Amino acid sequence: MDANLPQIQVESRFCSAPDGLRLHLRVYGSRNDRGIPVICLPGLSRTCADFGPLAAALASGRNGAKRRVLALDYRGRGLSDYDPDWSNYRLDVENRDILAVLAAMEIDGAVFVGTSRGGQHTMLLSAARPRVLRGAVLNDIGPVLEPRGMARIRSYVGKLPVPNSLAEAAALLKEIMSERFDGLSEADWETYARMTFADDVGRIAMRYDPNLMKPLETLDLGQPLPELWPQFCGLRGIPLLVIRGANSDLLSLDTFHAMLRRHPGADSHTVTGQGHAPLLIDQGTIDKICNFTAEIDRLVGKP
Repeated sequence: MDANLPQIQVESRFCSAPDGLRLHLRVYGSRNDRGIPVICLPGLSRTCADFGPLAAALASGRNGAKRRVLALDYRGRGLSDYDPDWSNYRLDVENRDILAVLAAMEIDGAVFVGTSRGGQHTMLLSAARPRVLRGAVLNDIGPVLEPRGMARIRSYVGKLPVPNSLAEAAALLKEIMSERFDGLSEADWETYARMTFADDVGRIAMRYDPNLMKPLETLDLGQPLPELWPQFCGLRGIPLLVIRGANSDLLSLDTFHAMLRRHPGADSHTVTGQGHAPLLIDQGTIDKICNFTAEIDRLVGKP
């Protein structure tokens, strides 16, 4: 755990997917904490490490009650088992995994924070298990994916060299991401590198199954990608916060504004100097999410 994070209870937990694969999650706080729980769902090739600063702030009660926060590793990412069949790296399989984790952890209602693919999962839950959704934060994701952004993601997933040090990792990320992340400090780049490549004891390694590239290779980006407007509209009855990176190439401004029109009560937040997807490490964004969850506590009668 980062020494700069609040001193709260943090532990790794494992549970079984419906097909028996072992799934990892990081749990912050205690089930006795009184605030509504938060479930953090990462992007396509990302891990639970992306949510360290945010999860610590939420669990420690910044701007509200203390609460339990669960950050998940999908199959094939982080400390979860890799799937021997790469075709299972798809949304419907992973969504069933998420439901299995919720059941194992006895979560019957939570605020979901979904970055990129995690936001797609949050929208899908509006159809699969709508009652579990007490609120949603969609981080740089919407019902429409821009082909340009998908092409960029496909260009590097499963194809990056493994750096030999944290400094090399930061340099690599700068090389491929600095055009869209022009607002990061040197400390931010180091944090980004650590979240991306460092395991729990600081070793530098690839944190996902390289076979994640194979489902991406099957996409025909010359054709319109499937849209999730019906699933997004399933979020209409719950509090919603939509976050967009000002330099995003995956969530267009047109889609961003259309989401706010279709969910008139939704709040929004733009992260300047960042693209797809905002890192959720700056204090402004963390405070925005903490205030959002505290307001949901008030709405549902939590302390």
